[in-house]
Amino acid sequence: MTNFKLTISDIKGKSITKELKDSDANTLLGLQLGNQTDASIVGLKGKLNLTGGSDKSGVPMRKDIHGSARKYVLLSKGVGLQATEIGQRVRKLMRGNTVSEEIYQINCKYDGELPVEVPVEVPVES
Repeated sequence: MTNFKLTISDIKGKSITKELKDSDANTLLGLQLGNQTDASIVGLKGKLNLTGGSDKSGVPMRKDIHGSARKYVLLSKGVGLQATEIGQRVRKLMRGNTVSEEIYQINCKYDGELPVEVPVEVPVES
């Protein structure tokens, strides 16, 4: 039972959130950040590029850590580190770059434009 929340952004900056369950979610297991997958799993035509994500505790994924394990890494800049003083380094807990069952949210970049959903207007009674 694998569940993922996919946050999909397009080239114009618009983003949507979709939830994947079971067989659709299993296609993402084992993929690494930077890999591409088919966008048909969320009902779109084209490709999705995996750019990031986080696990159930909010620990972010980092592209330069191999595997799917959590590790303490000494950081001076980049993903998962707030603005610091010059030369300051911080040891933080990060997740590897491989999608596993512990991942909760995955960020993706869509290579086209997301369709615009027209809001449904409800008639107002006077």
